[in-house]
Amino acid sequence: VAAPLDATNVDTDQIIPAPFLSRPRADGYHDLLFYRVRRNAEGEMNPDFILNQDAYKGAGIIVADRNFGCGSSRENAAWTLIDNGFRSVIAPSFGDIHYNNQMNNGMVPVILPVETCDALRAQLHANPGATITVDLETNTVTGPDGATHDFTIPEFNRVRLLGGLDDIAMTLELDADIAACEARRREQEGWLFR
Repeated sequence: VAAPLDATNVDTDQIIPAPFLSRPRADGYHDLLFYRVRRNAEGEMNPDFILNQDAYKGAGIIVADRNFGCGSSRENAAWTLIDNGFRSVIAPSFGDIHYNNQMNNGMVPVILPVETCDALRAQLHANPGATITVDLETNTVTGPDGATHDFTIPEFNRVRLLGGLDDIAMTLELDADIAACEARRREQEGWLFR
């Protein structure tokens, strides 16, 4: 299920407000996503906010508008999306750091043209609860109408995401090469290791 989010320039402070940034990761971030806009003045959930509507509860994809995740560089914004079950955000553009934070945390940020994102959001509004497929193996998005749209993602990140690899796992894949380099260095410049 995909949820349409029509606002432009959704910044990381909207995704997760600054007062919550000191919360330990282990405590989870499920209750913090869009905290200020998701609730009314009394702190109760606003039934008009798109992610509070029954059709979009449990959604795994957000189709956003331009400049999603702009503003300050907080990894917590990706964490709260993940803790709420989102695995992909489709938008015409992203804040650079947020785009990378999504990938570094196992999400797939997809950049599609403005017109395509507008059309996808319109389909989702017309058919609440409709699904979208993001296929990282084929680099395609399939909309509710069955139309497919190609996207690109840096190949390094694509390989990491498909393999479920973080920075440490990527480094460990080079363990044999690192050990061989260290052995050569010891042999060539042994005086460094005495």
